[in-house]
Amino acid sequence: MKSVLKISLFSFCFLLLASCKTKEEGTIVKIDKKTVKTDVVGNDVQFIDVRTPEEYKDGRIDDAINFNFKDSTAFLSQIATLNKEEPVYLYCRRGTRSNNAAILLKTKGFKKIFDYSGGYDDWSATE
Repeated sequence: MKSVLKISLFSFCFLLLASCKTKEEGTIVKIDKKTVKTDVVGNDVQFIDVRTPEEYKDGRIDDAINFNFKDSTAFLSQIATLNKEEPVYLYCRRGTRSNNAAILLKTKGFKKIFDYSGGYDDWSATE
């Protein structure tokens, strides 16, 4: 009985420590159109369109600012202007670049990263 208790206690401590480490490293959460409409647009958040300037000019989601992920030098200097402790919301055309940008932000120490994986194609599609 004591060994079962020790194993249970060890497992609990291990899981507790593992969950703390995950929070420190940051998390990437996939979000949908509904979440963008309710939590992002019209709110004071860090909302980044990672498409090219040309794509951005052709159409964008309101309140988004453009950080071109394909221009790595500019992108790195632009993300340095963001607050790492505040949520960052990302999108691209279909979700590939925003996912890659989210991974990069996580490695740079950002804590709360939200990726609109449907992207502008999903946003602009008729409902």
